[in-house]
Amino acid sequence: MERLRPGDAAEVADIVRKAAASGDALCIRGGGSKRDYGRPVNAAHILDLGGLTGITDYEPAELILQAQAATPLAEITAVLDTHNQMLAFEPPDWSGLLPSDGAPTLGGTIATNIAGPRRVRAGAARDHFLGFSAVDGRGDIWKAGGRVVKNVTGYDMCKLQAGAFGTLSVLLETTVRLLPKPETSCSLVFPGLADQEAIAFLSKALNSPHEVSAAAFLPAEAAHRSRVLPEGSATVLRLEGPHPSVAYRAGELESARAGCVRLEMSDSNVLWQEIGAVQPLLAAPNSIVWRVCTTPNAAPALLQHVRKLVPDTTGFYDWGGGLLWVEIPPDAPEGAAASVVRTALGAGGGHATLLRAEASVRSRIPVFQPAAAPLEALSRRVKSGLDPHGILNPGRMQQGI
Repeated sequence: MERLRPGDAAEVADIVRKAAASGDALCIRGGGSKRDYGRPVNAAHILDLGGLTGITDYEPAELILQAQAATPLAEITAVLDTHNQMLAFEPPDWSGLLPSDGAPTLGGTIATNIAGPRRVRAGAARDHFLGFSAVDGRGDIWKAGGRVVKNVTGYDMCKLQAGAFGTLSVLLETTVRLLPKPETSCSLVFPGLADQEAIAFLSKALNSPHEVSAAAFLPAEAAHRSRVLPEGSATVLRLEGPHPSVAYRAGELESARAGCVRLEMSDSNVLWQEIGAVQPLLAAPNSIVWRVCTTPNAAPALLQHVRKLVPDTTGFYDWGGGLLWVEIPPDAPEGAAASVVRTALGAGGGHATLLRAEASVRSRIPVFQPAAAPLEALSRRVKSGLDPHGILNPGRMQQGI
């Protein structure tokens, strides 16, 4: 594929207009760190947005940041650190999980709507996405949203673009809401619980008044791979905030169950980086990885069902059990594994995403949860409205779109 590298918004629009006129599909790429997330794109050209970088507006007092789409997250984090602020949705580093030498960018993070362990408290990337400028599939530059939270008087186009994987428009610039960094944090580790008991405990803690900011359960085989956890299974809660508040809340939660181990801030940060990154807790770098979102009380039975039918399957739970990471051996029958995972979802509901697999596998098996017919029809109408020629990342999310 020929690589096209525009230097500004006008050049992006010109490239898209020419592609629309010729019918040549474009594979949109920022840093390239998530190029293997989703179905492979069959395109004539790579639209490389690497030239669109830099923070264009940052107002620490207003907790607002605006940056071009290909701005590396590392650059943004470094600037925010000087003002003790952060992206609240805690974007995870999947560089070890997805094969790539690219750097995660703000635009790619928004386009894929990924969030880390704090999502259970702070929400997803789309919940902090305030506004953007973009180029649609006709080559027209357009804008939506703004610089404040309550700015929607019509359609909330930010919610539509977040998680669209570049299939609707080419993001040029994004505006996000920030939060102050917590003064301190710690993690409480309750060892020795089984899956169902652990998820019930996490749910109770998340519904308590103690403001738990992250909650995960790592079975023994996953906990063993962590650099900071004791041996055996680990049920983990994170607390953040002012020192006196964290100390009080930690004491209250520790009294709920004997044997609690407290990780102070440095080790706590290491643990949640491992959980967000996923790969450090998995057995093999070439395994097949499914990302399953379901109701927390259904997650243990789902993992048990998959383990029964696909030997040597492992996994762990984030978001209080609402996010289940399932690791399947690379030699497992691809069709059987997909069928097992998605059939197991039936009782609890939710969706399963094939996050990591060879490109040939991702081209044959639906990567994202197949939508019901009415929703699929709506998706096609939205795609047709914003990208009538079907040139923007065609097939990235599902075949024919």
